[in-house]
Amino acid sequence: MPTVILAGIGWHIIGAACAASFYAPIEKVRKWSWETTWAVAGFFSWILLPIGVSYLLLPSFPGFYASLDPSLMLRVALFGAMWGVGNVSYGLTMRHLGMSLGIGVAIGVTLIVGTLVPPLLHGQGAMLFSTRSGLLTMAGVLVAVIGVGVVSYAGHQKEVELGAGAQEFNVKLGLALAVMCGIFSSGMSFAIDAAKPIAAVAEHLGVNPLYSALPSYVLIMGGGAVINMSYCFIRLAFKRELSLRADLSQPSATLFRNGALAATGGIMWYLQFFFYAWGAANIPQRLSYVNWMLHMSIYVLCGGLVGLALGEWKDVQSRPLRLLWGGILVIIAAANLVGLGMAS
Repeated sequence: MPTVILAGIGWHIIGAACAASFYAPIEKVRKWSWETTWAVAGFFSWILLPIGVSYLLLPSFPGFYASLDPSLMLRVALFGAMWGVGNVSYGLTMRHLGMSLGIGVAIGVTLIVGTLVPPLLHGQGAMLFSTRSGLLTMAGVLVAVIGVGVVSYAGHQKEVELGAGAQEFNVKLGLALAVMCGIFSSGMSFAIDAAKPIAAVAEHLGVNPLYSALPSYVLIMGGGAVINMSYCFIRLAFKRELSLRADLSQPSATLFRNGALAATGGIMWYLQFFFYAWGAANIPQRLSYVNWMLHMSIYVLCGGLVGLALGEWKDVQSRPLRLLWGGILVIIAAANLVGLGMAS
């Protein structure tokens, strides 16, 4: 396999590891509502870092965006908002289906939709099923979905064994929400695909190809920020049991600790797509659709490994653990299939 492709997969692994770990510091926030915590983390991940990084990269920050086609910027931002809707529905999915099953269904749908729709829209559908490269890649996608399912089932068995299932378990509603979450979360894949002309403009201005996709994140994550921030602040304003003023009236030490933890989570969330851009820059353009599949499947793989590292499985019997390791091996096999497809 060419070294450049191995480098691309390596950067995707780092990005997925950031994605799988970003919630760990957020979980340690105390005496703040989830909405306040999410808004502070989101300020760093969706607003401050995309703008700050792009400001450093571009020779003229305002001039760059003024030169872009407004319809292109709107389309990219709307796909970002689509991802934002999926992100908001994620919590409801967990509520009615449980973490493991909810994540498994949502990510499985996102993986399939976000991987296959962009090449189909670009008229590459025949290539997926008529070339050795395409067939190997499709096999990798199928195996990845199976791996996600196995890891999710292992997680569900762990929840059942530890009595940590969804408090409002509802299969029909939970599955409907998970599918909706998966479809809308694919908006991030669609946005990244639609933003390729923006990356081309950045490269024309001398931005290194490793970083050329990053200026588009201002629009993509800005669209998602509008949805997420609106959801948080509307709940803080109208939910009687929630209060932004109470959250911000905590002692200064608590405010500093909570702010630092939320900011750390937000920075880690942004870094997943920072390294996603590096990974995508090393994958041949004709196979750019595999980037989403690699990111999402490795995200599930890293999520399982992070759970093991944090001791979430220490009191679990051997069968769920065997399923977890089996699913992890299946996902690794899927990544290798995709790698073979890219190399052929």
